[in-house]
Amino acid sequence: MNLTEKNLKSRLSTLKRSRRFVRWGESARLARELRDLLQQIEDQVEDAQLGCKLVTDFYTTDHSVFGRCDDSSGHVGDVYRYDACELFAGYAKRCADKSWLAKLILKTSLKDDYGVRDALVKSAADFLPEAQLRWLIDQYRQLAAEEPDEYQRRHWFYQVESLARQLKHAPLFEQTRRAAWGDDPGTAACVDIARVYLECEDDQTALDWLERIPAGESYQQQERDELLLAIYGKQGNQQQQTEVARRSFRRQRSRSGFERWISIIGDDQRNDLLDQEARIILDAPLLSLSDAAFLVEMDQWDAAESYLQTRAEQLNGDHYQFLLPLAETFASLARPLTASLLYRALLDSILRRARTATYGHGARYLRKLDLLAKTVSDWGDIESHTVYVEQLRQKHGRKTSFWSRYNK
Repeated sequence: MNLTEKNLKSRLSTLKRSRRFVRWGESARLARELRDLLQQIEDQVEDAQLGCKLVTDFYTTDHSVFGRCDDSSGHVGDVYRYDACELFAGYAKRCADKSWLAKLILKTSLKDDYGVRDALVKSAADFLPEAQLRWLIDQYRQLAAEEPDEYQRRHWFYQVESLARQLKHAPLFEQTRRAAWGDDPGTAACVDIARVYLECEDDQTALDWLERIPAGESYQQQERDELLLAIYGKQGNQQQQTEVARRSFRRQRSRSGFERWISIIGDDQRNDLLDQEARIILDAPLLSLSDAAFLVEMDQWDAAESYLQTRAEQLNGDHYQFLLPLAETFASLARPLTASLLYRALLDSILRRARTATYGHGARYLRKLDLLAKTVSDWGDIESHTVYVEQLRQKHGRKTSFWSRYNK
């Protein structure tokens, strides 16, 4: 063992022995330290076989690292799943002994308590020939056959599925999924099997699997529609593709969904279709913030204003992630009445929930309302800003923390 290898193994051993707990706020720093260790391996180790061995040694630190770390943010897990896997693949592509390499991957994956080591199996086709991929499949199938624990047995089957998908062997993927979950697969299994058949250019079998899903099933509907669009596109079935695109768009209207629909039926129908969808939205009695956002995305300002104003009582400021962008947009477009309604909903939500941490935002919204009110020429059936603020003080006058922030 040369000095470089000795130093690297020493760092890996130190990592395994450490018992210091890493809090959530410190996880990003720990991730940087782990990346630094991988970078040191890459900089100092030229030999491909040694590099592969050191990276798999790095993977075996997972028990110590995750056992003493709050990785809710995923920073640390990403180092194992992506950075370490990328470094391993770089060495593995240059490694001449592919049989030794396959055995190393198998050995490393035998204990994967934290679900990060299977990254090596998922990328195996990048550096292993078919013979070694099939050898790994045989090993995992044997492990599954001998495994008494159902959860662990499915884990081994999952590795077989991953390798079957990399080999573009859809029948093996299907057979493995059935072995793991039974001959009556649920919706998720049907979607997964269909996806793999589609990847293998077997469009009809993919469609057959999707058609096994009962009519009316809503689970994974978006994923199923994406597959159906691809299948019908390959088959040249424009009528079915149009129907799926329409259904997918109307489930949650968006510019991207609309553009996909138009790309199928032709741009000459754009204006008529947009007018039709705007009428459908305006005729619906219940407020849909995604529909409102769609009208804004498509520059249908008048329709969007009418839609929001006639449903002002349905605005709920708890959905601030949708309402705030709409409020800012209408304010920037010099449409102060609609902007005021949206900012009021946001402010009402903050004061109703009475969380002092958000009072700063509420005070900013009220000051924004003061400015917008100066440019509203006609309040119509909506209470004026003066009346609104008076009612606000009557209802929330005792929230001195809020008013002190507003009066700053």
